[in-house]
Amino acid sequence: MSNDYYESHRGEWQWQDGEYTVTRTTAWSGPGCHDGCGVLYYTKDGKLEKVEGDPDNPFNQGALCMRCLEMPEFVNNPTRLGHPMKRAGERGENKWERVSWEEALDLIEEKVRAIWKDYGPESIVCHIGTGRNNCDQIPYLCYAAFGSPNFSMGYLAGDSCFCPRSASMASQNGDFMIADCSQQFEKRYDESTGWRCPEVIVNWGCNAVVSNSDNFFGGWIVDCMQRGSKMITIDPSLTWLASRSAYWLRVRPGTDAALAMAMLNVIISEDLYDHDFVAKWCYGFDELAERVRDWTPERAAEVCWVEAEDIVGAARLYAQADPAAIQWGLKLDQTTNATATACAVNSLWAITGNVDNPGGNIIIRNAFDQNLSYGYGYHLLPPEVQAKRLGAEFPLMSRAGYSSSAHADSVLKAIETGEPYPIRMVWMTSTNPIANMGADAPRLFRALKSVDFVVVNDLFMTPTAIAFADLVLPAAMSPERNSQRCWWVPNRTLTKVTQYEECVSDDDLVTMVGKRLHPENFPWDDNVGWINHIFEHETNDELPYKSFEEAQKVVWSYPAFTYLKHEKGLLRPDGQPGFNTPSGRIELYNTNLMLWGYDPLPDFKEPSCSPVSSPELAEKYPLVLTTGARSFEFFHSEHRQEGTTSRELHPDPLFEMSPAAAEAAGLSEGDWAWIENQRGRCRQKLHVNPSLDDRVVRAEHGWWFPETEGAEPNLYGVFDSNINNLTPQCENGDTGFGAPYANQLCRVYPCTEENSRVLPGEQVTRRGGYSKVIDESNGDVKVGAIYG
Repeated sequence: MSNDYYESHRGEWQWQDGEYTVTRTTAWSGPGCHDGCGVLYYTKDGKLEKVEGDPDNPFNQGALCMRCLEMPEFVNNPTRLGHPMKRAGERGENKWERVSWEEALDLIEEKVRAIWKDYGPESIVCHIGTGRNNCDQIPYLCYAAFGSPNFSMGYLAGDSCFCPRSASMASQNGDFMIADCSQQFEKRYDESTGWRCPEVIVNWGCNAVVSNSDNFFGGWIVDCMQRGSKMITIDPSLTWLASRSAYWLRVRPGTDAALAMAMLNVIISEDLYDHDFVAKWCYGFDELAERVRDWTPERAAEVCWVEAEDIVGAARLYAQADPAAIQWGLKLDQTTNATATACAVNSLWAITGNVDNPGGNIIIRNAFDQNLSYGYGYHLLPPEVQAKRLGAEFPLMSRAGYSSSAHADSVLKAIETGEPYPIRMVWMTSTNPIANMGADAPRLFRALKSVDFVVVNDLFMTPTAIAFADLVLPAAMSPERNSQRCWWVPNRTLTKVTQYEECVSDDDLVTMVGKRLHPENFPWDDNVGWINHIFEHETNDELPYKSFEEAQKVVWSYPAFTYLKHEKGLLRPDGQPGFNTPSGRIELYNTNLMLWGYDPLPDFKEPSCSPVSSPELAEKYPLVLTTGARSFEFFHSEHRQEGTTSRELHPDPLFEMSPAAAEAAGLSEGDWAWIENQRGRCRQKLHVNPSLDDRVVRAEHGWWFPETEGAEPNLYGVFDSNINNLTPQCENGDTGFGAPYANQLCRVYPCTEENSRVLPGEQVTRRGGYSKVIDESNGDVKVGAIYG
């Protein structure tokens, strides 16, 4: 399409292009990711035919990933759920009866009222998947409709997706911080805004151009590289960004805290820190300096498997840059030492003065003071109900308020044990935990079978729905809903352009349920009414539009942004300069952690399952296993449908080993192999990765095969290639945050006819699974229970 075409329609939100209606709007999952890119939807006779990136949208400036470009393949996919379905056979048989929406709502109301009467509202749990356009609607359903305090992510052990980093930043800075790639300005990369391009960007545990995680578009880093930014990449594998970096630190999975401590050691011992910023705005510098004194680069090199001179060089390059930014990712959350790791990395930008400065790590809040997220509606619960939230034993998550959701591992334990009270109903919207989030998928399978009533609201029939659901409800996709989104900036709208059968948006579904149960909490009739209510009651007066009808025509709106807010009294409730912390400074010595009985300083703890901490286990399982690396084609367990571009480009589950490790295991490129440890096993296909350490295995997550049999024991093959057969649930850090998805032990050997006679799906659904023996002291699987 020529530039003249786009120029001729600049400022229009909808126009005709021959037979097509073109709508300028934004996209959000599902299916999709964490971002909210600007799109042009081309519809014909009410059907979505094509998607283009909107070149006028400042967020993505016309660029789109393949997951958005192929959206018509999923919106129009004939295997989608299109009608409410009630279970007709036994769980797992995949037998369903189509019912009306009225019948489905009647059943939900009947079950909820019975649970209220016999057990209390806290016996209802709600879950969502990550990065969904329901991160405020489903919490509101849980709190405002069901009256339960137990909303959480779908069995994500240790809430290890952003939550450890968020809690660490909240306690250390009093605010959230993110790398400044000019994303907060409508005039992107324009020096008149005051923005400066970072001289150095550290990309830590995040393959940003593939994952586009946490409302951070990976292309922004590439834009900065084209403007001169040098890169430091910390990753076990040589990614595209790592290959273009001044330093690539090939860290041993799970040891990022040791690396951060050594970088702090170099910066402090070589006097590379920002004396003025530390003196004015940091608390506890001397204590931090003492803590990192022994973390020499040589010591960290032994722990991290990174050369000491590279640690020194990277620390110097980062500290001497003016400015420098750190963009980090999920792998820092997915260890039991996640909180301390995040505090250590946070301390790097603090002592170098890269705090809320142009091109550093900026303090960011939701545009126009919207505070819609996992805590939306929580205030409607009486204090005595709030006190029953699962996970109260972790004070950072409960009393300190650094989490607004129930602790996922505690939810699982309550289902298993009935303590502190039984769980009788589980509602899951756009989450597929036995394929993805649940760390010990076989254990989760056994637990959810025991729940009295399960509702699954999703885009497709999933293994989770077949295994557990009594009622399946069809969810609308991104182009099928009117919505608004405010995750940092900008505020943006989604406009509905098509309808698939009887699919309903999360906003409308929650409204329908809520009006039956607690109508006083739902003073609107539909999604547009809810959006208008948000604009009136949850948004400040600076928002330039006051109704959805106005907003959908504007599409996006950026609030004013100010740098160095701590100097101007813009962070604290009292209006004084400083940060919103007890000391008014960034707390290198974290008094919030100290208050709740935790170590106030960062430190490194060896992963519990590693060659160092588990040498006897390592004799049998000598390879370090890390999981969850992203690919261009998929978003977690989405985009696996047969016949789509995603599956055509990426048909099989892949794991990676170095050439030497593959040869030692008797494997060649493309061979199917078993990955096994003391908890279980799964099979994936080998891709040889020459950049990996010979001691490391990387395996994909989220796999299932919708083209295969849905009924048990197969369940779309969900357990056969599931790397979460090998990872533990309920092994968290002492704060309750963090889980060891990133660091386990394993061995790898070829698949043969003999060793493949009993597949994992059969083992889990018909033979009791793998992790049958539980350690009563911590709820974890006893080492060697099955494969010992």
